[in-house]
Amino acid sequence: MNFALILFILLVVSGVLWAADRLYARKHRAADAPSPWWVEYGASFFPVILIVFALRSFIVEPFKIPSGSMIPTLLVGDFILVNKFTYGIRLPVINQKIIPLGTPERGDVMVFRYPRDPSMDYIKRVVGVPGDEVVYRGKRLSINGEEVPLTPDGEYLHPERMYYSPRFVEELGEHTHKVLIERDSPAYVSSPFDFPYRENCTYTSSGVSCTVPEGHYFVMGDNRDASSDSRMWGFVPDENIVGRAFFIWFNFGDLKRIGGFN
Repeated sequence: MNFALILFILLVVSGVLWAADRLYARKHRAADAPSPWWVEYGASFFPVILIVFALRSFIVEPFKIPSGSMIPTLLVGDFILVNKFTYGIRLPVINQKIIPLGTPERGDVMVFRYPRDPSMDYIKRVVGVPGDEVVYRGKRLSINGEEVPLTPDGEYLHPERMYYSPRFVEELGEHTHKVLIERDSPAYVSSPFDFPYRENCTYTSSGVSCTVPEGHYFVMGDNRDASSDSRMWGFVPDENIVGRAFFIWFNFGDLKRIGGFN
């Protein structure tokens, strides 16, 4: 049972208690008689739960980064905010889009339900949109036959392991961001999974090429050699999208990380 469903159940229960208290219970008890504790607490929590539910479902939702697949853009322990309406208004719990407002663009950092287990939230960068031919071969990314600009940018120190990774600046669409690409890791991409539209992908000893189907997106982590992404498990369907990540609001280990990111 996910948190959105739990919050929805609490909203319904507290709303019923609030309505019962306002419309029925108050009219049928003595003026000086106190409300039962379960009615009083349930009714008083309803406005708070309603506000939290509305904000989290339609405006902005907080997430915590659990892995290093988006290093150096996002670090383990970053608390981020996700815009819930950039890609359209969706019904909570069932995640059904009811008002289309926009679509993911190349370079966006997107949170989505993991296609192989929708109970899990993943975060990656959008690399390919519907109709794109995405090629990642020899550790170089190309889209629709054009190689994505990649410029060396020194090295990145992994503080928890005390080793350096080559860092690059990548220009993807209107986004300029940093990625890590290990020199010693193999270029070969392994795909142990069978996924929808797998026939759109071709795997070779030097990488993978895929044509993104309609209504789907191809995503990758910025930590290219330490990310499980569309190269391995396939495309992200539109119905799995949660929203666009845009702000780091806290990190217990480094307060300087608070702010927006590309």
